Amino acid sequence: MAKPKWVTPERQSHLVKLFTRSKGFCVFGHKPCPFPEHHYEVFIEGLIGDWVADDKAQQQAAWQEARRQMHRLADRRYPLHGQFSAVTKDIFYEAQPQYYLEGLGISGLTFQAFVKVRVASSFVHLHVNLGDTLKTVSKAKRRKAIRYGKELPEETQRQIDRLCSLAVKHYLEH
Repeated sequence: MAKPKWVTPERQSHLVKLFTRSKGFCVFGHKPCPFPEHHYEVFIEGLIGDWVADDKAQQQAAWQEARRQMHRLADRRYPLHGQFSAVTKDIFYEAQPQYYLEGLGISGLTFQAFVKVRVASSFVHLHVNLGDTLKTVSKAKRRKAIRYGKELPEETQRQIDRLCSLAVKHYLEH
């Protein structure tokens, strides 16, 4: 059975000292004790309640201090809400990729592979023609990549990334 959280070696020794001093009766030493709250068992229930309350207050204070320390950190890269400052805006845009790859497909008009790309921080979508990039990949792998979004070989993925970055760079320059 697990010990309660209030049990510490110091508190256990304090309870033992109380018991040996009072011999299980009045903790204040009254021979015929008229006060029931002075009896050992009733007294230690209140004492344990005080210890539990102290532990809870101490834990709450530690939590508040940790929360305060966390919010004092100046390590935020950009604000969670509100307006960006000039510096945090630069940091945010530098950390953001130029584009997001949204899908791979085959054009119904030209029967050539293309990639749908969303330009970062905009609603613009570009369709980048891949030409013969997927010719080196087997038919089954091409289909799995198009239908299920499976990974392509590393060299092919590198070529696709290069074509996408060139297309996005061309779009942003013009």
